[in-house]
Amino acid sequence: MLARVKSGALRGVDAYIVEVEVDIAPGLPAFTTVGLPEAAVKESKDRVKAALKNSGYQFPMNRVTINLAPADVRKEGTGFDLPVAVGLLAAQGIVPPESLDNYLIIGELSLDGRLKPTRGVLSMALASRQDGRAGLIVPRENAAEAAVVQDTAVYPTETLSEVVEFLQGRKELTPAPAPALQSLEPGDDVDFREVKGQEQAKRALVIAAAGGHNVIMVGPPGAGKTMLARRLPTILPPLSFEEALETSKIYSIVGQLPPNQPLMTNRPFRPPHHTISDAGLIGGGRIPRPGEVSLAHNGVLFLDELPEFKRQVLEVLRQPLEEGQVTLSRATASLSYPARFMLVAAMNPCPCGFLGDPKRACTCTPRQIQAYQARISGPLLDRIDIQLAVPAVRYQELAAPADGESSKYLRDQVMAARRIQGHRFARSRYYCNAQMPPRYLKQFCVLSSEAQRLLETAMERLGLSARAYNRILKISRTIADLEGEEHLKLPHIAEAIQYRSLDRQLV
Repeated sequence: MLARVKSGALRGVDAYIVEVEVDIAPGLPAFTTVGLPEAAVKESKDRVKAALKNSGYQFPMNRVTINLAPADVRKEGTGFDLPVAVGLLAAQGIVPPESLDNYLIIGELSLDGRLKPTRGVLSMALASRQDGRAGLIVPRENAAEAAVVQDTAVYPTETLSEVVEFLQGRKELTPAPAPALQSLEPGDDVDFREVKGQEQAKRALVIAAAGGHNVIMVGPPGAGKTMLARRLPTILPPLSFEEALETSKIYSIVGQLPPNQPLMTNRPFRPPHHTISDAGLIGGGRIPRPGEVSLAHNGVLFLDELPEFKRQVLEVLRQPLEEGQVTLSRATASLSYPARFMLVAAMNPCPCGFLGDPKRACTCTPRQIQAYQARISGPLLDRIDIQLAVPAVRYQELAAPADGESSKYLRDQVMAARRIQGHRFARSRYYCNAQMPPRYLKQFCVLSSEAQRLLETAMERLGLSARAYNRILKISRTIADLEGEEHLKLPHIAEAIQYRSLDRQLV
């Protein structure tokens, strides 16, 4: 007898419908799974067999064939355990086949028949709604995550027996209520008020947040670079619901959604260690998985001790910095993951860290300094808008009480500038100044004659590239937006030029 059960699988950050076909035919006992199953899918045979037995059902002693359609796409994960078990019971006549038409079924089985959570349920709930399914049957731990998707009934279950009784009509299940989402305001664990001194660095980070610009901070150890970077997400605009959904899908796929939190409410802050591989940073593996750049989507990617990262790891950042996504091509599939993030990098000026420090002498040779700075390629540095010198904090500033501007106050400034940009780019796919293409620069970055002369002088004296020229215009546009100015003025250009002054030192 043949039975069909609808389930789901992941392709990139999105899910697609998989039809689990179960056929029980006369013959010697055998269990075959086809449809390009990975190892975890093949191993479901043993889990399903034990779960059926320990739940009081009979495992068929015939020839069993499981087909996962579409059969030309590789399947992986443990979420097929429950649909396979339900399909076996439907093929034996225990579960009415007509009861399966309206539900998408997902879940991993324990050997005793309990259901365990699985990854990517949020994406599968979206696929279920798009496919027109009336409901979704998932493990209880995944119910709140799936219930975020509106217009889809999510039925939380704890055991295989509970699912069978529900499909038989012998038990009623109450759909999971839509979770009461927390306010999408940034958390208050850290605050810019705690940062003493570094007023220029704070100003630069406000500009970066307002325009979506990438930042590199160069300074001696203990200057506060990491402290500043960790507080950057607190001044970024709150996540919109669409952004929260995009980010949560990625975290659901990798199984990193916070406990008891079905939706990401804070912008991600990802600080990978400098020993990370290129696959860990950009994504990859035999079955491609999102990397740190995708986990930082709609948030901040912080690379501390930038020159300590492997050169090949840093170079793979070029595509996501330019395009906002990562494309991973393998023999079995080509997948794209979103990777629209703000890059914040920090580094010492030299191996010992004290080059240019007025109080401590640098012990590095010129060759060591050159080799250290050369670990960052010119093309990568050119893609970082704001290059910021962060000097050591003086004692008087450290001893003074922390009475600077709070993150909330700075965030209000950032949001006001972002609203201006939202109006400016309302009819385009861009959302902040950092993404402006060259044709927009002519329209929105018109310079006065004196501003043009200043920029020309800076280009010649600092030896800046054409890309650096565009970056200066974009930063100037953001500075003007923060001040509510429609036209770029000389002070805007002068301040923006300061943030490219490291070009001649590091390239």
